[in-house]
Amino acid sequence: MLFICYEKCSTCKKAEKFLNDHGITYTKRAINTDNPTYDELKKWVKMSNLPINKFFNTSGKLYRELGIKDKLKDMSDDEILKLLSTDGMLVKRPLLISKDKVLVGFKEEEYQKLDEEH
Repeated sequence: MLFICYEKCSTCKKAEKFLNDHGITYTKRAINTDNPTYDELKKWVKMSNLPINKFFNTSGKLYRELGIKDKLKDMSDDEILKLLSTDGMLVKRPLLISKDKVLVGFKEEEYQKLDEEH
């Protein structure tokens, strides 16, 4: 599994603790230095079955500074993916990617289900 996180994020720390406590093997990637690419995001949005806007870190400083909330309704999915791929700090974290599933954010019950499946 691929675990994409931000070191200073308390939610990411909780998610990583869950993975470690449950003996789940993962590869860790820093979202701020190795942000997801357009192609990765396109694939992950599809795998997640979530609306594309759920991939935005809506509480992030950059999201607010750029006024993205007001721009989203006029953007195509392609434009949104391109924007998300420009800066990892725009992307909601953590992301946990398995071979057939993508979890966005940390909800313990979702991680628990994934743990039971693997």
